[in-house]
Amino acid sequence: MPEPDFQRLNPAQAATWLAAHPGALLLDAREAHHHASGHLAGSLRLDGRNHEPLLLREPKTRPVLIYCYHGHASQTFASMFRDFGFATVADIVGGWTAIERHDQEHPGLPLQSTPPAAPQTTAAANISPALAAWLSAEGFDPARPDLPAQHGNTPLMHAAWRGAHDMVNALLALRVPLDAVNGDGNNALWLACVFGAPEPIRQLAAAGVPIDHANVTGATALMYAASSGKAQVTATLLELGANPHLVTQDDYSALDMAASLECLQLLRAATRRAA
Repeated sequence: MPEPDFQRLNPAQAATWLAAHPGALLLDAREAHHHASGHLAGSLRLDGRNHEPLLLREPKTRPVLIYCYHGHASQTFASMFRDFGFATVADIVGGWTAIERHDQEHPGLPLQSTPPAAPQTTAAANISPALAAWLSAEGFDPARPDLPAQHGNTPLMHAAWRGAHDMVNALLALRVPLDAVNGDGNNALWLACVFGAPEPIRQLAAAGVPIDHANVTGATALMYAASSGKAQVTATLLELGANPHLVTQDDYSALDMAASLECLQLLRAATRRAA
């Protein structure tokens, strides 16, 4: 069997490798709920849908480190990144299982986890029967409104996407994380823009969900709204202070992406005002 054209590191070597490559792209190839319960700090979940933009748009000079459950899937992804021309690629032998085992004896890797006690204690004590029933019906853990499910979407993202305004309010009242993103790097405010009603967008922005957050391709909610021809959403985001000058990794702004005359006019006016 031929030797892989990427590095295979044990957890101790991975700690040294990360210290030597501080700007590395760190990828977790496990399911969303496993990533949420514990991961290497700074890692992005690789969910099978976001690998293409990463392969095509990330600089080929950026080092890449990948891990999975046991070190099998990570080899496939590592080979893929090497085939696409990435110069420095590595995976972790034994995956997350080996990382956890190593950390028990030799702490050193930057592990990050969701503490089970605090969210569960606060949330479980305050979850209304209506919210608990909705969480269960939508496939979430009714005792953990902070945990993501399918595609890495949290209950707040899902409620925003569905336009479930009462559930958005109930989840915000529980102080669920506002900076969570799904496998595409989109946050709850982006998904509220997909639904398209102004009120939940205002709710989320007022609560503190970042309005200019960029996903894995560098696209913001304003860029999405413009490219979808959603004039009301575009106007709402601009009214809330969204930055029209931000650009994607391909140097396209929301103005460049405008798919309707109304969106184009709104963005031109906002760009002139900002200038």
